[in-house]
Amino acid sequence: MEALLKFSDIIDAIVTRVGKWASLLAIPLMIVILYDVIQRKFGGQGSIKLQELEWHLHTGLFMLCFGFAYIRDSHVRIELIRDNLRPRTRAIVEMIGGIVCVLPFCALVLYFGFDFVARSFESHEVSASTTGLTHRWIIKSTIPIGFGLLAMAGLSIFLKCFVYVFGPTNLHKRAGYYVGTHHLEDLGKAKIED
Repeated sequence: MEALLKFSDIIDAIVTRVGKWASLLAIPLMIVILYDVIQRKFGGQGSIKLQELEWHLHTGLFMLCFGFAYIRDSHVRIELIRDNLRPRTRAIVEMIGGIVCVLPFCALVLYFGFDFVARSFESHEVSASTTGLTHRWIIKSTIPIGFGLLAMAGLSIFLKCFVYVFGPTNLHKRAGYYVGTHHLEDLGKAKIED
C-alpha cells in the first residue's frame, strides 16, 4: 500500500508541475486581452489574430491545468451532498466515479484526440479567417495532453482512495486528503477561530 501512495505522489508531482507552469499562461492571456481592448477602444478595430491568440491561450490554460485542479480538489462538485458523507463513503464514491466516468472518458478523448491532432498537422490546418493564426495543430494538441494529465490525476486519486478504503489505518492521514479530510480540518479551524 505504501508503494501505491508513492506512485500516486510521483503522478501528483508531474501533474502539479505541469499545472503550475501552465498557469503562467494567464499572464500573456491578460496582456493580450488588455492590448486588444485598448486597440479596439483607441485604434478603432480589433485584430483577428489577437482574438484567436486569446482563445488559444485560454484553451491551453484550461486544458493543461484541468488535472492539477482535480488533484487539488478544486474542481466543481456537489459539496452539499459530499460533505455530509463519511470519508470512507467519499472514497468509495470517488473510486467508482474514477473507474466509471473519469478514466473511460479520458481514454476516449485520448484515442480520438491523437488522430484529431495528426490530421490537423498533416493538412497544415490554419484559421478559417484569412488573417488568423496558422499551425492550428499546436492548440489542438493541448486536448489530448490535457486529458492525459487528467487521466493521470484520476489514477492518482483512485490510488489514494483505494489505500484509504482498503489500506491500514496508519496510512489514512496520508491517503485521506482527497476524500475530504482537509475540508474537515478547515471546518475545525474555522470553528476554533470563531
